[in-house]
Amino acid sequence: MNNRKRIERHTSGFTLVEVLLVIVIIGIIAGIALPNLAGKTEKAMLGKAKSEIANLSMAVDLYEVDNGAFPSSLDGLINNPGMPNWYGPYMKKGKIPGDPWGQPYTYTVSGNGYEIRSGGPPGKSKPVSSND
Repeated sequence: MNNRKRIERHTSGFTLVEVLLVIVIIGIIAGIALPNLAGKTEKAMLGKAKSEIANLSMAVDLYEVDNGAFPSSLDGLINNPGMPNWYGPYMKKGKIPGDPWGQPYTYTVSGNGYEIRSGGPPGKSKPVSSND
């Protein structure tokens, strides 16, 4: 009689079925989570644009209180346009921010008021405005 030792193999790792099961579970979770997160980014960018427009509006109002008139451009909030009572810069970081989509804010003065606008997200028809 031969006494053979039985050689047992110990393999470590995952089987193909286990790996496929994990991939399917990750796919299901991603399919549920991604659509919910997609709209949040656009909402956050719109909120940021509204906040920056509010900050710019406050700076324009401070400029108007000091000088008795609105600046002719947003650049007047950073650089003295030759006004004797200019106490700027009126923007804390010393520059005018761009909107969250990489475009400059538009500023128009009409009569006794002004408007600051962002074009909004590309491909959308509703811009963000200081009059909103």
